[in-house]
Amino acid sequence: MDLNALTDFHLIAASGGFGAASRASGRSKATLSRRLADLEETLGVRLIERGNRRLEITEAGKLLLARTAGAMREISEAVVMTQEGATRPRGCLRIAAPLLFSQVALGQLTARFRTRYPDVRIESVAEDRLSNLVEEHFDVAIRINPPPDSALVGRCFARDKLMLVAAPGFEMPLSDGGRPLPVAAVVMPTHREGEIWSLDNGRRCVVPQPVAQFSSLLAVRDAVTAGAGAAMLPQSIVSNLLEKGALIAWGEANETTELWVLHTSRRLQSPKVSAFVAFICEQYPGGWFTA
Repeated sequence: MDLNALTDFHLIAASGGFGAASRASGRSKATLSRRLADLEETLGVRLIERGNRRLEITEAGKLLLARTAGAMREISEAVVMTQEGATRPRGCLRIAAPLLFSQVALGQLTARFRTRYPDVRIESVAEDRLSNLVEEHFDVAIRINPPPDSALVGRCFARDKLMLVAAPGFEMPLSDGGRPLPVAAVVMPTHREGEIWSLDNGRRCVVPQPVAQFSSLLAVRDAVTAGAGAAMLPQSIVSNLLEKGALIAWGEANETTELWVLHTSRRLQSPKVSAFVAFICEQYPGGWFTA
C-alpha cells in the first residue's frame, strides 16, 4: 500500500472534498483524485463515492479510516521526531576518554553539557587505550597526542605542559658538566630503561632511576608529594600544589601535550557530536588544559 496515497485519502476524508484537500495540501485536485484511484485499485474496493455536490465515504472507506487512523498518526509523529532529531542534539552520546581526563575533568564537563542539551544522555568509558570508534559504537573519543588516523577527524581543544616536579625536601641533583643527571623517580608503566628527560629546551637533562611505578598519574603525583622521588607530570594536575608550595618545579619538558576530541566523519555529523565538539572547545578558551 502506498502510504502517500493513504495519507491523501485521510486528508480528503477529513476535508470533505477534493477542493478543500487541495487547498490544505497545496496539491492539485487531479493529483489527489489519481492517488485515491490508485489506492482503491490496490485494495480492490471503492473508498469514496463521488457525487455532484459532496463525497460519501463507503463502508470500506470508513473501516479503513478507523483501522489506520492511529497508525497514520504514529507515523506522522515519528517523522516529526526524526526531523527534530536531525537538527537538535538528543539521544545517547558514547565517549571514550583517557583515565586521567575522566577523573579530573569529564564529570564536570558532561554535567555542564547536559545543562545546555538536556535531551542528550552521556555514556563514558575511561580507558588508556585506543578504542575503535566504529566497532565499539563510540560517538567521540578524547585522545592525547593522537597518531594520524585517516578514519578520524577532530580538533585539538587544549594543551598541557609536562613538568619535572618533586617535594620541597627532595634534593635536586647538581649539574655535572652538562651530562644527564640520575634522579630517583616515580614513573608510569610506559617508562623505558635508558629514557632521558630533557628539560627547558634541552638545557638540562636527567636520567630517571625508578624507585616506584604506578599506572595512575594521580598516584604518581601523591607519591611525589610525599617525597618518594621526582616525576614528570602534567601541569594541570600539579599547578595547585605548586602554588601552595607542596611541590617544586625543576623544569619543563620540551614537548607539549595536546588533547583532541575525535569522531569518525565530518559528513552527516550528528547534532549531538557536533554540539559536543563545539562545547568542549569552548571550555578551554585560553587553549590550556586545567583540571
